[in-house]
Order: sequence, then C-alpha cells, then structure tokens
Amino acid sequence: MTHHSCSNASRLAFLSIVGIAALALTLATLPRAVFGQPSTNAVGMKIGIIGSGNIGGTVGTLWVKAGHQVMFSSRHPENLKSLVDGLGPLARAGTVREALTFGDVVLIAVPYGAYPQIGKDYAREFTGKVFLDAGNAVLRRDGEIANEARENGIGITSAKYLAGARIVRAFNTMNFRRLASNANRPGARMAIPIAGDDKEALAVAQTLVRNAGFDPVIIGGLESAKYFAQGGPLYGQDITAQEMQLRLQTLR
Repeated sequence: MTHHSCSNASRLAFLSIVGIAALALTLATLPRAVFGQPSTNAVGMKIGIIGSGNIGGTVGTLWVKAGHQVMFSSRHPENLKSLVDGLGPLARAGTVREALTFGDVVLIAVPYGAYPQIGKDYAREFTGKVFLDAGNAVLRRDGEIANEARENGIGITSAKYLAGARIVRAFNTMNFRRLASNANRPGARMAIPIAGDDKEALAVAQTLVRNAGFDPVIIGGLESAKYFAQGGPLYGQDITAQEMQLRLQTLR
C-alpha cells in the first residue's frame, strides 16, 4: 500500500470515529416520536449494517425500533459502543465479516469507492445475500468509479462490484437528518424509491422500508436506479408514494 493510500485510510478511520460519535449524539437528541413504536408487524429479521455512519446508523436505528435485530459493523467495533448503547438487546456491534454472517439482509452505506475492495474481501459472504445498497458515487470523493457509475448506471455498477449479492438500491436519496425527521411522520409517508432485479429481494426491501417509517416505490430493475441516483429526477425528493409514481410516469 502506498503512503498516499495509508494516509487516506488513516483519515477515513479518524473521520469514521468522529462521525459515529456525532451521529450517536444527534440520534440521542431527536424526539422519541421520530422513531415511532416497535412494530407489531415486524418480521424480526437479522440485519447487518456495513458502514455505521450517518445513513447506516440512522436507518439501522429505525429498524431496531421496529423490532429487528441489527448488527452495526466497523473495522473497529469498539468505536460503535456509543451508537449501540441505549438501543437495547436488539442492537449489537461487530466486524464487517461478522455483520455479513449475522444478517439475513445487509445494508451497505459506505463511500462508493470502497465497493471494489469490499466485494473482493467478502465475496464468499455476499453469495445469495439480500443487499440494500445506499451508496452514492461522488467523483471528488470516490474517483474514477464515479465516472463508471454515471456511464453504466449505478445499479449495474453496484452489481458488478458486489457480485453474487441480490441487490436493491434504496435509502440513497436523502441525508440522514431528513430520513430521521421524516420517519413515521403523521399523514402521508415520505416515499423511498427502490430498484432491483430480484423479486424476492424487492419484497424484503419493501418490508424494511415500511418498517423504517416510509412508503416504498418500486422504480424498476437495477438499470432504472439512474432515475434516483445523485442528479437524477427522483433524487432528494420529499414527496409521497403517489406523487412519486405520477412523476415516474412522466419520465418514461
């Protein structure tokens, strides 16, 4: 590994520690009503989180509140203590491999530039696993893979690097504060667009989106994930499921 790569890894590790601590503080100060009450309809799935920062930490917390077992992961699980403390016995911390082994479903929410290495390091654990893919490819942060995602479509690119997983794109369109504040809101729920090629994986994703406090809208197969990728017409849209379905009709 080059000195430049080591420096980047050290910086990312430091930022991860700081980010986890800040996220735990943010979640602790949110009104309890934001998370709703444990769902009596929750399936009680086992969910592994790869990337327990802003998005992974927030969505994972919503799932714990809905009655699911969640393992938040990190290369240094001890740094997740502040995140899992107070969530009760359904939440735990572990390594990435432990989370992949633990989860019947996995949420990946890490910088997109890490996908090739993660896919290489954990290829065996990926096989047949339902993956909710919340990553966004950002050129300044992620480098050349962002151009590939833009050219080929981010859903297709994720399937390339996370080979063997049953991928559903989800939870990539909003920052963590907007997800937390809109979860289980009164009235019409906020829509979360999802896309995938595996019908069973899509059904699991729909359940988990609902359990997190939102309404899922199936946009189509992985190729259609371009509609809600960063810069796409459905990205960052705080609208209801009905409004999103109507808007989708105008795009096709």
